[in-house]
Amino acid sequence: MSGKGPVSPLAPKGGFPALPAIPGVRFAAARAGVRYQGRLDVMLAEVCSGAAVAGAFTRSATRSAPVLWCEEVLARLESQGAGEGGFAIVVNSGNANAFTGSAGRGAVDVTVAETARVLGVPEPHVFIASTGVIGEPLPAARITAVLDELRDGLAEDAAELAARAIMTTDTFPKGATARVELDGVPVSITGFAKGSGMIAPDMATMLVFIFTDADIAPALLQDAVTDITPRTFNAITVDGDTSTSDTLLVAATGKAAMERIASPADPRLDAFSAALEEVMRDLAHQVVRDGEGATKFVEIQVSGAASDADAHRVGMSIANSPLVKTAIAGEDPNWGRIVAAIGKSGAEADRDLLSIRFGDIPVAEQGWVHPGYAEASGAAYMKREEIVIGVDLGIGSGKATVWTCDLTHRYIEINADYRS
Repeated sequence: MSGKGPVSPLAPKGGFPALPAIPGVRFAAARAGVRYQGRLDVMLAEVCSGAAVAGAFTRSATRSAPVLWCEEVLARLESQGAGEGGFAIVVNSGNANAFTGSAGRGAVDVTVAETARVLGVPEPHVFIASTGVIGEPLPAARITAVLDELRDGLAEDAAELAARAIMTTDTFPKGATARVELDGVPVSITGFAKGSGMIAPDMATMLVFIFTDADIAPALLQDAVTDITPRTFNAITVDGDTSTSDTLLVAATGKAAMERIASPADPRLDAFSAALEEVMRDLAHQVVRDGEGATKFVEIQVSGAASDADAHRVGMSIANSPLVKTAIAGEDPNWGRIVAAIGKSGAEADRDLLSIRFGDIPVAEQGWVHPGYAEASGAAYMKREEIVIGVDLGIGSGKATVWTCDLTHRYIEINADYRS
C-alpha cells in the first residue's frame, strides 16, 4: 500500500517536480477501491488524435494480461498506423491482474471497451496497465464505475495526482521533466513512474508514462525508446526479481510548432533522444532511490570488460548480490564480496588484472589490495548516502553503468507484510 511507512531518505529533497503541461495530454485520478479504500488507485491519461506512441515491456514469461494487451496494441499500430481517434491510458494500483488466466483478459476487455465508450476513442487505442498483488482476480467493475468521474476530471495539470494513483509500496511519487530546443522550437518532455520493489531488468516492477509535444514519426520514437531503455530502466535493480507487469509508454502529441522528425538522419533526433534519455534516467534513478527499505543509492561503474554486454553482466552481478548489498547497508567496505560477485557473473575476468575503487579511493589493483588503501578510509566512505563502486576488469574496452540500493531489514518487513 502506498504511503505506508516513512518516505525514503533518498527521495528528491524538493518533492514532486513541477511538470509542465503537455498540449494534447490530460490526466485524472480517482478512488475506485480496487484493493484499498480511501486512496487514489486509478488514473486516466487522455492523449490527442494523431499522437505517436511507443513502448517497452517486461520480458517475463509470465507477463500479465495488461502487458500482453499493450503489446498487441503497439504491434497493431506499427503495422496498420494510428488512424483517427485519440488514445487513452488506464492504470490501476493494488491488483496486477497477473496470473489470473482467462479472467485476466476478460477484465482487460471490459475495461478497454468501457473506456473507449466513455472517451469516444477506438478500442485499439486504449492502453491498460495494472500493478499490485499477483494472482487475484481484478475487480474491473470498480474501475469502469469511476470512468465517468475520470473523464469529467481530466485536466492538463493533474499529472501529480495520476502519479500518486499508481503507487503501491512506493513512498513518494516520481516525476521528471526536460526541455530541449529543436531548431529554435521549444519542446517539453515530462513523465512519471512507480516502482519500489520487484525491480530487476526486463524491466522492473515499474510503470512509466512519458509525454512530449514533439512531432516525431512513430517508428523513430520507438527506436529511441528501444535504444535508451537498456541504459536506464534495464540498468537498475533493487532485489533482482523481474516483474510480470512492467510497462513503459511514451506518447508524442505533435503539438509543438515544428516540422516532423521523419528521418533518422534528422540532426534534431539526437537532441530529442538525449532529452528523452535524461527523463528516463531520472525516473529510473528515482525508482532505485525508493527501493524498499533503501538507505543507500549505489552506482556501479564497470570498465575494461571484453564487451559492453560483459560489463553489464558484471555490474548486475554486483548490484544483485545480497552479500554486497547487506555489506553496504552495514557500511562495511567488504570488497571481497565484490570480487566474488564478479567471479560468479559469467563474464570474462582475470583475478590478476582486476581493480576496484570506492569513489576516488583505490581499493584493489591487479588482483590484490592497493598498497595505499586503508580500511578506515573505505569505512568512512561507506557512511555516505550515495556510493560509487568502480570496477576495471583490465581486459578490453567494454563498459557499463548500473544502479542499485542496499538491502536492509526494512525490505523484509515490507515484503513479509505486503498482502496483509
